[in-house]
Amino acid sequence: MTKQYGFVVDVSRCTGCRTCAVACKDAHNLPVGLNLRRVLEEASGSWRQDRMTGAWHQDVRAWYVSIACNHCENPACVKVCPTKAHYKRAEDGLVVIDRDKCIGCGMCAQACPYGAPQLDEKARKMMKCDGCLDRLEKGGAPICVEACPQRAISFGEISELRRTFGTLAVTPPLPDPAQTRPALVIVPSPKAK
Repeated sequence: MTKQYGFVVDVSRCTGCRTCAVACKDAHNLPVGLNLRRVLEEASGSWRQDRMTGAWHQDVRAWYVSIACNHCENPACVKVCPTKAHYKRAEDGLVVIDRDKCIGCGMCAQACPYGAPQLDEKARKMMKCDGCLDRLEKGGAPICVEACPQRAISFGEISELRRTFGTLAVTPPLPDPAQTRPALVIVPSPKAK
């Protein structure tokens, strides 16, 4: 493989506006319930009352994580697909679905720890982020990257992105990256612990 494209999600910049998800849904004309990019919300901390003073104290924090297919180095969806409809492209490392081969069984969705593959109920075929291949072929960026008003999402050759942003690929609520080795870099929120 000559390249491996991937995403950077700067959680410290994401405000949870979901513009990335709306732009993706609009660009791909997706029906209600089918979301190739989602924004997850995570919160932690608690409130406690001081027994002596009665005063309340809190360490509550919340942050957002924009997530789609991470075009993993070791994609679980490819391993379980009974028809080999899921495959990893040699030229750019993107994991895509050959819809002609897909039977809509959903095994990919069950295997993916990120919940990326989604069932198009009308077509009875699975769908997921393909990095906006049509836009990439014309020299553009994925629609989610261009739409983000906070510039919290970047896309490019993952080794270059890791040199610039680091190698962290996890933040709550995302799963351990060791299983699939996602082409993903997370810039964490200072609120995440």
